[in-house]
Amino acid sequence: MVASDRSSEFIELDVLLSKLSSQDIEDRQYAAGKLRHLARQNGQNRLLIAEAGSIPLLVELLYATDLRTQEHAVITLLNLSICEENKECIMASEAVPGILHVLKNGSMEARENAAATFFSLSVVDDYKVAISASGAIPALVTLLCKGSQRGKADAATALFNLCLYQVNKGRTVRAGVVPKLMELLTEPRQEMMDEALAIMAVLASHPDGKAAIGSLNASPTLVDLVSRGSPRNKENATAVLVHLCSVDPHYLSLGVINPLLDQVENGTERGMQKAAQLLELIGKSA
Repeated sequence: MVASDRSSEFIELDVLLSKLSSQDIEDRQYAAGKLRHLARQNGQNRLLIAEAGSIPLLVELLYATDLRTQEHAVITLLNLSICEENKECIMASEAVPGILHVLKNGSMEARENAAATFFSLSVVDDYKVAISASGAIPALVTLLCKGSQRGKADAATALFNLCLYQVNKGRTVRAGVVPKLMELLTEPRQEMMDEALAIMAVLASHPDGKAAIGSLNASPTLVDLVSRGSPRNKENATAVLVHLCSVDPHYLSLGVINPLLDQVENGTERGMQKAAQLLELIGKSA
């Protein structure tokens, strides 16, 4: 069985897989790096590499003491996971604990890619449960707080996906994410505003999320975003305010009425719906 790279060279996968399980560090690093390169190229390579039996061997290398080999292994698994056919094999190979190990202990590049792998796998609803049960959510929150810019972005996308499962919303709030989301909403560069607001809009539908957001006096920031944010940010800020105001009318602000009326006319489809809901709540409390 072979896989081809862009230079049309043919590589025998059985040789690479043999090197993956070698006792020689350089052999393992070389093979993992070559598979990383091949898996990046195209879908056919991803299928062939998985069919050759590489996934269990790559999972073992997630625990490698050589950090470069570990990086190659997690990035190869990320690339393989792009193919839907490979996701089940990755999960069946008990990759989640290994990916979590990398997320907690790897180099920053490896941690970024571990978070991205969790995002890729969590598009399957059943896997959201397994990933969160492993303890991944606190580790992702840590990366969101302390990671590189790319690490924060990868952690945010993974958290957003996991929070689409109701039980994970409470877990994420308890992991301490809400103060960090508020920080990201108010930082001058606003590099993570879109991601932070999207996660907050999902968490606000959970009782713990409402309480945590409300305790941070988020309303003025959200009202400002309804007035001046991008269409998507207006939509999500309004969604958060709807959840807050449904339990406590003190979060309502008359200063938001004109922006809401504009959103009803010109916003996204979901933004129009949420703006109308919030205007209705304002009307009832008047």
